[in-house]
Amino acid sequence: MFEFRRQPFKTLYFLYAFLSILLVRLPYWVVVSAIPSARPRKSWPMSRSLIVHVLNAVLGIMYATSVTERVSPDKDAAAPEKTGFVWVELLPDSLVQGDVAIMARVNNVKAVKRYGYWLGQRAVDGSHGQKAEPGERVLYYLHGKYLRGGYTRGSGSPNSPTAGIPKAILGQCGGLVGRSFCIDYRLSSAPPFTPANPFPAALIDAMSGYRYLIEVVEFQPENIILSGDSAGGHLAVALIRYLIQLNNPSVPPPAAVILLSPTVDWACTHDDAESSSMHTNAKSDFVSIILKSGYSARGLLGNLPWEDLATNVYLSPASLQIQNPAGLFSQLPPTCLVVGGAEQTRDPMRTLRERIIADNDSSNLRYLEYEDAFHDFIGLEMHEPERSMALREIQAWLEQVMPQT
Repeated sequence: MFEFRRQPFKTLYFLYAFLSILLVRLPYWVVVSAIPSARPRKSWPMSRSLIVHVLNAVLGIMYATSVTERVSPDKDAAAPEKTGFVWVELLPDSLVQGDVAIMARVNNVKAVKRYGYWLGQRAVDGSHGQKAEPGERVLYYLHGKYLRGGYTRGSGSPNSPTAGIPKAILGQCGGLVGRSFCIDYRLSSAPPFTPANPFPAALIDAMSGYRYLIEVVEFQPENIILSGDSAGGHLAVALIRYLIQLNNPSVPPPAAVILLSPTVDWACTHDDAESSSMHTNAKSDFVSIILKSGYSARGLLGNLPWEDLATNVYLSPASLQIQNPAGLFSQLPPTCLVVGGAEQTRDPMRTLRERIIADNDSSNLRYLEYEDAFHDFIGLEMHEPERSMALREIQAWLEQVMPQT
């Protein structure tokens, strides 16, 4: 892993990989994808088969070279009227408590000033971040790194590929929610690169963004919809559990939660059996290298012991090694969990479903699983009809749990 991270080997490897894909692998993929029986799933269109082949190749290149990403806000901060950029003040120490405070001390993580991005409705003068209108709703979106690697890459910028997800939800649910906010949480890294921002850095940043919505923009918690995809879905699970445990009247939990392909078992405790989705969906998805390499996991752990990955609910809320999971998701707001049946991480998400139902009324969870959908499919416009079906189902669910008054 990352064996070609240094120059000149990195450039040489990129050249080799590009030529091999262009001249050898892509023609082969086109031929095999043209035959339904040779596709990862016979029911798939040719384009979906090609996408999965390409994504697996791209991830292989990344994990041979580098997955780290340096994100600077300078350019976006210079044009906030175009980018929706705003600064977010650091979280007070009084709101970092319990297990999160303990992990923060172990990993020497402190709250810092962050920034985020608005999408959607603006003020009369065209600026972003205007005070909430009475009864106005907002989507608080926590980004993943669409199709590339959890917690190590990504941005909430409207120019980022992940911005397509909140844009799609706003487009579908415009009558219910008119704008979204995405915090740019700190990204993690681990050896062989410089270690940085282990857990709970991202959670503290997510908390600062949530507090910003309530105290600065003055949204009522009952009008906030929390959402996240992939690693951002994992972060959304951590945030909602922390808000419930914190039980602080200044930051009550939001009204609803939307989880899109959340990564909820970084310890891969579901993967030992050959019948697990990690194995049975190996050809129809592309996330294996992200989880099995352990790089994101090491970035999250920092100084925490490796065993915590499988036993710490904040790190792997669907881990099969968590003893006595009863009560972990008590008092959860109405939640919509969107899953692809072709995902390699399908089984952990099904475990999450069972734990949420066990701790709450079954009507509290809307579980949507689409048989032929791969990871984070809702962010890919070509992934039809599942993408449009999911967006319509999310809209219908929001109309049910947050009816217009």
